[in-house]
Amino acid sequence: MQVPESPVREIPVTVAVGDVHVSGVYARPSAPLATLAVAHGAGAGMEHPFLSGFTRALYDDGVATLRFNFPYREAGRKFPDRPPAAIATWRAVMDAARERSDGEPLWAAGKSFGGRMASMAVAEGMPAAGLVYLGYPLHPPGKPEKLRDEHLYGLTLPMLFLQGTRDTFATPQLLEDVVSRVGPNATLHWCEGGDHSFAVAGNKRGAAEIGASLAAPVAEFLRANG
Repeated sequence: MQVPESPVREIPVTVAVGDVHVSGVYARPSAPLATLAVAHGAGAGMEHPFLSGFTRALYDDGVATLRFNFPYREAGRKFPDRPPAAIATWRAVMDAARERSDGEPLWAAGKSFGGRMASMAVAEGMPAAGLVYLGYPLHPPGKPEKLRDEHLYGLTLPMLFLQGTRDTFATPQLLEDVVSRVGPNATLHWCEGGDHSFAVAGNKRGAAEIGASLAAPVAEFLRANG
């Protein structure tokens, strides 16, 4: 199944991050219930069909979005930015999204690396109504002892963890334990059979369709916590 083009207009934007600039795509349906800034993962930029499919499906649920590139991706580099640069980018993007909003709740979301950097930015004081993780990278594959969770326990805003049950970046029992220790503000939504890209073995879906399939639970969470 192909994800249909949305009638909502997508507007290219440029966001200044210090002395560099990053690209973004902003779209705003009529009277949105929230604005969701969306970051890419370590291995692909904002143009990846997974992210475009995800954001376009959100328009129909009344969510405005701003997806964007980190500086390393904008410059054509493969190795992700260090946390200080990624966090600075998140701050600049959230400011840009706020300037375009009409006072609706402003959320931060990200695929893997992008979501983790959003949570670190919030832990360092970046304002956000809540966080959405599209596959949280709790630990490197095969290294469950190297958890990336310390900063999560001080976060009290609503958080939604969307995770595939076959995701090698998050052993299920470990992630369930982390979410439980974070507290009642954290919700874990399992995607049965999904890997780190939410692909399910034997289910032939394109990346855009997979991304679009995550929009409904995200919009529901935003609506419930708006």
